[in-house]
Amino acid sequence: MNSETEVAPAVRSILEAARERSGGDRVSIEARSFPDALAAAEADGRVPVIAEVKPTSPTADGTRADDPVELARAMVDGGAAAISVLTEPEHFGGSPEALERVREAVDVPVLRKDFVLREEQMDVVDADLLLLIARFVEDLEGLVTAARDRGFQPLVEVHDSEELDAALEAGADIVGVNNRDLARLEVDLGTFEDVAPEAPEDVTLIAESGISTSEDVRRMRAAGADALLVGSAIMDHGRESDVSENTRRLTRAEVTDDE
Repeated sequence: MNSETEVAPAVRSILEAARERSGGDRVSIEARSFPDALAAAEADGRVPVIAEVKPTSPTADGTRADDPVELARAMVDGGAAAISVLTEPEHFGGSPEALERVREAVDVPVLRKDFVLREEQMDVVDADLLLLIARFVEDLEGLVTAARDRGFQPLVEVHDSEELDAALEAGADIVGVNNRDLARLEVDLGTFEDVAPEAPEDVTLIAESGISTSEDVRRMRAAGADALLVGSAIMDHGRESDVSENTRRLTRAEVTDDE
């Protein structure tokens, strides 16, 4: 769609930096199954959570300099069904090397979270899932196909019904609905509630951004979320809180008190 209208200056800066990054030799992935990971979490009574290793962000209150591997292991100990790792360096403090180390250290699927704008930018590091943001790419269908050709499971992020339609037309079967408005960077969980009913039942829906409490988890699940992508509430930037416990609080949000 490649629309940059009405985006916050921080987002524009991220995109400008992303345009300058290139790829390397073509990757070929033997991906860990994301659907199987979600099913395993459900069978274990856990809410399927993609916990995000995110050192910082333009909307974070601070920075966490913990070893990404230790963070990821703690998240898995807390019940995370998958791990997301930021590889964007300038604005999020991430790196491909961090993702590589995390994927070697955990046995759950790992999502590469970055602003991938061109096919060549996929060829950076092995991951099980790859984020594609519908709003910022010109040939979404081509990128979805290119990702699958490499073995990635593409997760297409949308922000509204129009972008959902574009994702479905491109063949996406894993769709993330981002609750964060890109113009003001404000979060509204109603975004997922508005968009989710328009998705076919065979699409895996992920609620992204703004999920911080057990009540938020239950709200998004009631609206149709098959999984939740959670970063800041687990990382708790600037406070050095227990990442494992932060994850567990969300993955066990549907367990009643008498259980």
